[in-house]
Amino acid sequence: MTTNENDAGPNLERLNENLGKVEVLSRRLVEVMARRKPLRPDLNSPEPEMFVHAANAYWQEMINNPGKVLENQLELWSKSVKHFVDAQHLLMKGQIAAPQDETPSDKRFSNPMWQTHPYFNFLKQQYMLNAQAIEKAVEELDGLEPKEKQRIEYFAQQIVDMMSPTNFLGTNPDVLEKALETDGQSLIDGLENLIADLEANNGELVVRLADESAFEIGGNIATAPGKVVFRNRMFELLQFSPTTESVHEVPLLVFPPWINKYYILDLKESNSYIRWCVDQGYTVFVVSWVNPDYSYADVGMDEYIEEGFLTAISEVKKITKQKQINAVGYCIAGTTLNLTLSLMKKRGDKSVKSATFFTTLTDFSDQGEFTPFLSDDFIDGIDEEIDDKGLLRSFIMQRTFSFLRSNDLVYGPAIKSYMMGETPPAFDLLYWNGDGSGLPGKMAHQYLRQLCQHNEFAEGGVEFCGERLELSDVDIPICAVTCETDHIARWKDCYRGFQQAKSRSKTFIVSESGHIAGIVNPPSKKKYGHYTNADNKLAPDDWMEGATFHEGSWWPRWDKWLSSRSGKQIPAREFGDSEHPVLGDAPGDYVKAKAIR
Repeated sequence: MTTNENDAGPNLERLNENLGKVEVLSRRLVEVMARRKPLRPDLNSPEPEMFVHAANAYWQEMINNPGKVLENQLELWSKSVKHFVDAQHLLMKGQIAAPQDETPSDKRFSNPMWQTHPYFNFLKQQYMLNAQAIEKAVEELDGLEPKEKQRIEYFAQQIVDMMSPTNFLGTNPDVLEKALETDGQSLIDGLENLIADLEANNGELVVRLADESAFEIGGNIATAPGKVVFRNRMFELLQFSPTTESVHEVPLLVFPPWINKYYILDLKESNSYIRWCVDQGYTVFVVSWVNPDYSYADVGMDEYIEEGFLTAISEVKKITKQKQINAVGYCIAGTTLNLTLSLMKKRGDKSVKSATFFTTLTDFSDQGEFTPFLSDDFIDGIDEEIDDKGLLRSFIMQRTFSFLRSNDLVYGPAIKSYMMGETPPAFDLLYWNGDGSGLPGKMAHQYLRQLCQHNEFAEGGVEFCGERLELSDVDIPICAVTCETDHIARWKDCYRGFQQAKSRSKTFIVSESGHIAGIVNPPSKKKYGHYTNADNKLAPDDWMEGATFHEGSWWPRWDKWLSSRSGKQIPAREFGDSEHPVLGDAPGDYVKAKAIR
């Protein structure tokens, strides 16, 4: 029996042909990078002074406690040398095998060759040993301010993650195997993907997470039927089609964050929060924010409150002939809804009957994982970007959020796309994640400086719309829904602000999962449960310790809470009214606009 030469291994002729194409593509890559418009250095890395402080702290530790420093170094050297000796010993015995591996499990090293092949296992173990040593050295640094140490921990981890052997072609068995299996075609496809992503962002690398050609807004996502019934320069107001013969008298108005598009609440029929609310008999209105261009540079929080929140509330009242509405605010829109409620209290406006907040921060005294990005050097860079461009461009924020989970949202996707030549997945959530909006310059500055950095809303009040707005002004019935593993708006931080509201009726819920999955959690999935505790005066840990866990989604519990504040049943409403003619079909025009890169 003869063996076909192609079955015995890679087709060398085709492999060499493809490697020749790599050279051509590399020249294209050089051309793209030559046209690159680099970001400001202070948006790419911290000020050098931070690393000087870290070096000084390490040097001081060496002087004060040399034995401890040497002990840590000797431990690393001992483990590294022992590992090398073990590997050499096996080779001398003629065994092509990896030595014993006691490093912790890590999904980046799931290929069996990381465990069995002596070369790859040696790289993996050495990397893990060095990573542990760096983490331990940073952890034991003394003499630094807590926020400074947190920044050093973050950037040290970024270096550790970046240097993983999985991120390099010659030291990743998955990549090498794929290159051989495809006779080098995977490398060609990977370079094509890389160049396409660079071209889409003026030479700046933003890893594409989803196959954008697989989705159409209004086609297979954002499909809940409805109409545009109002439009101004800030938003389009969407009214969604009723599915019940009667509805609650008090309408529901949802404010999504303007950093992203509203259709996170309407990705598909099976998990659409909007559709579910309509099915429960609510007249649902949703604000679809404009994706600002350079003409919005001077739009600030005052305009978002007055022309956005207050205008939307007023128009919904007019359309429904109601004196009050129930409101929902998600993330930054929840923060601004709190500001709006404070302003309405000052003005004696009782238009909002109850408010629900999804993953909403109002007290920024602990900045959590965003601490590295809320120091003066980084915000100074953003201010310069704003002064120059008039906008905080979407991809800058997208990149920042991605590096909070760099292995999952940067390096992992980059390996699959650029080194293995795979097309990004047709995943609607990741498509939405990449379909962001820019922020008007003035608004971004106010939010980052006055709210995030200086915490003015929770500590003394913040000046907007001609009034001093304070968190303690909020006194209507409120319900806050937070998420247990949320790294953007940690539930304990949300709880701290929630406690400062003066509302007599306050409900706090912690859903399982994170910032998105914990909110977009339909009952039909029977996936994530939630926690409740009526005693909102407890410290966060005590609240959770005494909380009751409930299987399934929090949506039905919230529906029961909201329906009791939504009035009697009336016949389902038509779209708009004589003063609010239908301007078009949902999802409208604003949601389809792409962010300026």
